[in-house]
Amino acid sequence: MMKILIVSDTHRYDENLKMVLKDTAPIDMLIHLGDAEGSELYIPEWVNPGCEIQMVRGNNDFFSALDREREIWIGRYKVLLTHGHYYSVSLGAEQLTIDARARDFDIAMFGHTHRPYFDDSAGIIVLNPGSLSYPRQEGREPSYMIMELDEKGDAHFAQHYLD
Repeated sequence: MMKILIVSDTHRYDENLKMVLKDTAPIDMLIHLGDAEGSELYIPEWVNPGCEIQMVRGNNDFFSALDREREIWIGRYKVLLTHGHYYSVSLGAEQLTIDARARDFDIAMFGHTHRPYFDDSAGIIVLNPGSLSYPRQEGREPSYMIMELDEKGDAHFAQHYLD
């Protein structure tokens, strides 16, 4: 079993992130998909011991030393982490889906739109956890995603919203 918290677009407004970290602990990995705006320097202090942290730079992370995108493995899954703005995700996830499939990824995770998204219809899982700080979807509920690997190593995803 492995439990991964996926967040994005916190924009230095970190109270919801701290609350979610407390409520979901312990987690094995935290994935932040960009626009932490400096909080990437503090996030390691907020997670439980032993939690792996994976973060990428967003379009508002002007002075960040984080990578623009990362390729990681979660169990048997090859995963692309990107903020998404270089793939024009504001217009839709099509370009990201095409590029990620061409590069043999199993999962592509992005942020930027501040809207939750999940699609597995193209033979690849493409997801966005939404924003914990400035949600833009209907209802405007702050959101995050939990990915879990079961005992067989199969991935399961759950979208969560703050009340």
